[in-house]
Amino acid sequence: MSDSDLYKELRPRAFAIAYRMLGSVSEAEDVVQETFLRMHQTLQRHEPIASPRAYIATLTTRLAIDHLRSARVRRESYVGEWLPEPLVTGPTPADLAETADSLSLAFLVLLESLSPRQRAAFLLREVFDYPYPQIAEILGTNVDGTRHLVARARNHLCERRPRYHASRRQREQLAKRFVAAAQNGDLGALEALLAQDVALHGDGGGKVPALGRMVSGRERVARTVLRGFSVYAHHGVHIRLTDVNGQPGALAFDERHRLVGVMGFDIAEGRIHSIHSVNNPDKLHHLGQVSDLGLDVRASGHRAEPAPTPEHPVGPSG
Repeated sequence: MSDSDLYKELRPRAFAIAYRMLGSVSEAEDVVQETFLRMHQTLQRHEPIASPRAYIATLTTRLAIDHLRSARVRRESYVGEWLPEPLVTGPTPADLAETADSLSLAFLVLLESLSPRQRAAFLLREVFDYPYPQIAEILGTNVDGTRHLVARARNHLCERRPRYHASRRQREQLAKRFVAAAQNGDLGALEALLAQDVALHGDGGGKVPALGRMVSGRERVARTVLRGFSVYAHHGVHIRLTDVNGQPGALAFDERHRLVGVMGFDIAEGRIHSIHSVNNPDKLHHLGQVSDLGLDVRASGHRAEPAPTPEHPVGPSG
């Protein structure tokens, strides 16, 4: 099999591991590129690779662990709350079960509480179903040590890990109702869609208006969302409903169709339990042209608590 064929076959799994490890599209792409470069160099030296799939998984995981350790230092000095870089994709039906449980923004945020090795062991076992002996080889430990890493991670996450009991159609309808209530300024309707302990997270990276820290509670979140609408509505921003990390979400665009922000919902039991909004321009460039609206609003000195994304009349669903 040629290098290009190997790349096409193995790249999706390499990226899936790297992105879940790092929560960053750009860093995951760097890891994948380095992984395949090293494999190419190995093959060029005519060194045998018994299993390219195992080789890629091993190298991707080890490089991701190294990247995550260095990223942790940078994230400690991050301005405001750090959120993962969002993915805007339309998964196939076969992918939905895995996507819902292991790709959501809420789940990736939870993974940040694990050590790099715990995160790797948990993902390889619980998401990608690698056997313990292979995980042990990847991590350079023994099987008992691997089982311990997975168990500690599982125990840490089990009570807080998001579960999606509603059907996909029900979740999409709820997201649509949320946006409609927000655009209409209907506080009561908005509160009715939120769980009592709903949490609102925002990431502006200190570059654009965003929440300084998490807001929680139905009434506070609803009022914060509506305040954000009042800041941005007159700028002509429109919303397009879509999938964000495999869950219902929305993209906000300015009048020139440039991306302003991305919002993802985590929905269970007929209520929105968390909202994650990414407005940091540095985290949006992989999705297309990014608006400077947030930079302009920040430069104007408008002091407000913006909503997760600027909202205005709902654009076409897609």
